[in-house]
Amino acid sequence: MIIKRFQGKTENEATAAALKELGANAVIMNVKTTRAKGLMAIFKRPTVEVTAAVEEESDNPPVKKGPKVAPPPASQAANLAPAKPAYPGVIPDEEPAVQNKDQKNEDIEAKIESLHSLLEKNLKKEEEAKESTAGDDNDIEKNSEAVRFLKLIYSTLIDNEVDERYANEIIGELSDASRPGLTVDSMLSGIYQKMILMFGEADTVKSAANGPRLVYFIGPTGVGKTTTIAKIASSLCVEQKKKVALVTTDTYRIAATDQLKTYANIMETPFKILYTEKEMVEAYEEFKDYDFIMVDTAGHSPKNQDLVEGTRQFLHALDDKAEKEVYLVLSATTKYKDLIAIVDMYGQLDNYKLIFTKLDETGQLGNLWNIRMRTKANMSYVTMGQNVPGDIAAFNPQTAVKKLLSEE
Repeated sequence: MIIKRFQGKTENEATAAALKELGANAVIMNVKTTRAKGLMAIFKRPTVEVTAAVEEESDNPPVKKGPKVAPPPASQAANLAPAKPAYPGVIPDEEPAVQNKDQKNEDIEAKIESLHSLLEKNLKKEEEAKESTAGDDNDIEKNSEAVRFLKLIYSTLIDNEVDERYANEIIGELSDASRPGLTVDSMLSGIYQKMILMFGEADTVKSAANGPRLVYFIGPTGVGKTTTIAKIASSLCVEQKKKVALVTTDTYRIAATDQLKTYANIMETPFKILYTEKEMVEAYEEFKDYDFIMVDTAGHSPKNQDLVEGTRQFLHALDDKAEKEVYLVLSATTKYKDLIAIVDMYGQLDNYKLIFTKLDETGQLGNLWNIRMRTKANMSYVTMGQNVPGDIAAFNPQTAVKKLLSEE
């Protein structure tokens, strides 16, 4: 089979070039509009690319000409089920991100609630606005509905504290997927699905194949790390009937140690304070018949190299003996620049998954997207209060994207 790509100013022009070179038996496999990435690229002339194929001549019967096939809309992407909350009632289950082909994705989550109505209002407002653009491309209407939709998406992401770099990447992806005649609803569905897929499903605590699994919790002070450990541990003990041991290597904060010890007493589970890596090994041997050993570590500044090195030694004390998971606990209210320094420093210690706390203290979830994109680490849990074992859930990408695309 011969497969080639052809470009033109319009779909008809590119298709004609394909049929001219490959013959009448050519089958159009894909049609897409390409343009440079970036917000301002939407004002430049797009190029239509057609992918065509034809069977090479052989003893087999000739291939009959098939219908032109346009790319499926983003709303018909691979089905993605929502991440289920770890604790029922904290965050309700969302509808699946994609419905069957015969349905319309429940109006794309009611058009992401307020986003569509905001779009309609802004379309009317912006009709009077005049913007200067580079180049002299009169074929593209500067105030078209699609252009204004992209601008609204961009400004909404920025308002929700998504970093400019990542907001531009999202707009660039959406621009690349756009083609003439694509409706705003289709574009909205496309960006919604794309962001859900990029966030990914929650990667939560799992049992080891053999022996106890070591579960380390790392992160700066003041983010709710100890409370988060208690929430997860109590869920494992009470709801899943797992045997959990709690240990801490944080010998600097007496209050945090006392707090974890109190939770251990309530759950009737063992608790130990560890001062050296040797004691870490001994604790593992002591709790060999347990399902999980959950380890609270000392929070510290990225500039405190002694504590950084101490944490590293505990993290790798049992690499040759036990299965482990490492969770970096961050506050959603921390400034993005500070989060960058934190994740970069902890990234030098080990691979980690992400837990975000204090979602109840902020209306903007841009930091979740920024850090997920920067680190490529899997999302795990989110917390939204102090109640133990409540106020925690497995990260739900549908809920997060819905909030990122809403101004309310």
